[in-house]
Amino acid sequence: MEGKARNHLLLLFSFFFTAAASLQYQTFVLNSLPTPSTLSWPESVSESESESESSLPLPAPDAESSLSLRLHHVDSLSFNRTPEHLFNLRIQRDVLRVKSLTALAESAVRAPPRNRSRGRANGGFSSSVVSGLAQGSGEYFTRLGVGTPPRYVYMVLDTGSDVVWIQCAPCKKCYSQTDPVFDPAKSRSFATVPCRSPLCRKLDSSGCNRRNTCLYQVSYGDGSITVGDFSTETLTFRGTRVARVALGCGHDNEGLFVAAAGLLGLGRGRLSFPTQTGRRFNRKFSYCLVDRSTSAKPSSMVFGDSAVSRTARFTPLLANPKLDTFYYVELDGISVGGAHVRGITASLFKLDPAGNGGVIIDSGTSVTRLTRPAYIALRDAFRAGASSLKRAPDFSLFDTCFDLSGKTEVKVPTVVLHFRGADVSLPATNYLIPVDSSGTFCFAFAGTMSGLSIIGNIQQQGFRVVYDLAASRIGFAPRGCA
Repeated sequence: MEGKARNHLLLLFSFFFTAAASLQYQTFVLNSLPTPSTLSWPESVSESESESESSLPLPAPDAESSLSLRLHHVDSLSFNRTPEHLFNLRIQRDVLRVKSLTALAESAVRAPPRNRSRGRANGGFSSSVVSGLAQGSGEYFTRLGVGTPPRYVYMVLDTGSDVVWIQCAPCKKCYSQTDPVFDPAKSRSFATVPCRSPLCRKLDSSGCNRRNTCLYQVSYGDGSITVGDFSTETLTFRGTRVARVALGCGHDNEGLFVAAAGLLGLGRGRLSFPTQTGRRFNRKFSYCLVDRSTSAKPSSMVFGDSAVSRTARFTPLLANPKLDTFYYVELDGISVGGAHVRGITASLFKLDPAGNGGVIIDSGTSVTRLTRPAYIALRDAFRAGASSLKRAPDFSLFDTCFDLSGKTEVKVPTVVLHFRGADVSLPATNYLIPVDSSGTFCFAFAGTMSGLSIIGNIQQQGFRVVYDLAASRIGFAPRGCA
């Protein structure tokens, strides 16, 4: 009996050893928490230069069919903060962000159709509830000019929001921002929108003031709001002028907003910047978010045909009949170490006809969230493949962490996201991230009790993510930040 038991144990050990040895691994070179980069914007001009340009003839505002932007992470607007503090703030923002995205998706499912689409109000404000709490409304920003002559300000870019808005003088209540508040009275191209115009009717429930011009209100889940005149204005991106962009000119902005002057909505809805400029830029844009812990290069965004990378692998966009803002895709499964994870099937990520569930791509969420059953299966598979690494205590929302102190590189199982028609193989830095300065690294996925799964920007790092709305598809091009 003892011999049989010994042979059984040897066989069992041999099976697990062979299974572990057959897994696919990649080398993970350890890095440290990113240090905020120094802001540098050579494309922007000073206020005095803008004034001197005001008498010069302007180039045609719609001449160029493409434009490119430099992006920076919001950490660059924080001064005298340690990398550890900035990382903790990022996680706090991320939790708020996910709660609000989830709440928006759930409220869209519950709301009657008239409240979601084009309901009208004879008085009061138009309203459009966008994703993200105020501090969770986006992780990347750019610098652009507003008005004629252009006044340069920082604007957060957000694929989970539609409405473009900026703080405006005179302020009933404005939060502190890095640049002077935009004064529409000093712009030759600023124009209010009449109440009865089709543009005003694109707001979810339009309202009017005594001058019979359109008002807007964007409400956030934490009670923060921005209220003011719905208007059109010229935006200038590194010398490229885009005229008649519909935006909210906010005179009453209350809540916990970041130091940027406003928000450039990049969602899929009627009033987002990509939708408004679709004819000019052929409804295409892309971005590449660099891994700030390994590269000092800025991230970038491109609008127009040049946004589409030849090396991108594409997956179809899905439509949520209840919510047009988010970018839904079809996730069929996930592999760890070259093997499909049992228990992770397409049914866990299905977007049903009522608008429940689904998977979205989001630039403003940092850590990818998966429905709880999918996350547990993924986590357990990764733990098994990384069993040789020393475990560390849980950290914040991460329950799979490792003590890699004293090491410069380790072998870790590969992770591949299987979208419909596109397999996205992640670099190790996109799923093992430093969380402190002591050598603790955590598996950068988390579970959610919601039916909505979110592919966050840590997993998107280094890829050029292509939003080809003309062909209703999203693409991923590896090593796309060059």
